Amino acid sequence: MSSTTVLADVPLFPLHTVLFPDGLLPLKIFEARYLDMARDCLRENAPFGVCLLKSGAEVAREQEPSVPEAVGCLAEIAECDVEAFGMLLIRARGTRRFRLLSHRVEPSGLLVGMAEPLGDDMPLEGNEQLAKFGACAEVLERIIATIRERDSDSLPFAEPFRLEDPSWVSNRLAEVLPIALRARQKLMEMLDAGGRIDVVHHYMQQHQLL
Repeated sequence: MSSTTVLADVPLFPLHTVLFPDGLLPLKIFEARYLDMARDCLRENAPFGVCLLKSGAEVAREQEPSVPEAVGCLAEIAECDVEAFGMLLIRARGTRRFRLLSHRVEPSGLLVGMAEPLGDDMPLEGNEQLAKFGACAEVLERIIATIRERDSDSLPFAEPFRLEDPSWVSNRLAEVLPIALRARQKLMEMLDAGGRIDVVHHYMQQHQLL
């Protein structure tokens, strides 16, 4: 997909969470507009957009519209199950970041946007960034091993584990470290793997995780 492509009518799911490329997102869907959205996405094999809520509520109210952040991540439904009548359990996976050019509210209350896909991360540069990346990859490897030992079914990451990929490593650390939501959003928006590595490395140094 070219970075100059504009995606029209992308259904948006504003949430109190930040989805990164290759990140996993379990959702319990019960609102009619999102049930319809999920069915449409499954039928058409189409993505939806996940955005952090800038203001408003996940469950929209008449006088309080849900306002999404301008940068989000496209998600594809990887698994879908019916838990009870009128409720879907889905597991989505982040694919590519996008910038919202505009959005509108459908009569159903569903947000729909015009989105511009963003490019891939810039690669690492210099020995210092490479050294920090190596340290970050080691920490992530330990985190994965610890979770696997405790409960292999609860791993928050999808395989294959790309521990040699700075984007993958920095995205996964940004997901699991206890970072404030707005800071996590800023990390997701970065188009520079080295910059994200710098931030998570500094955070882990401060909190004695390295």
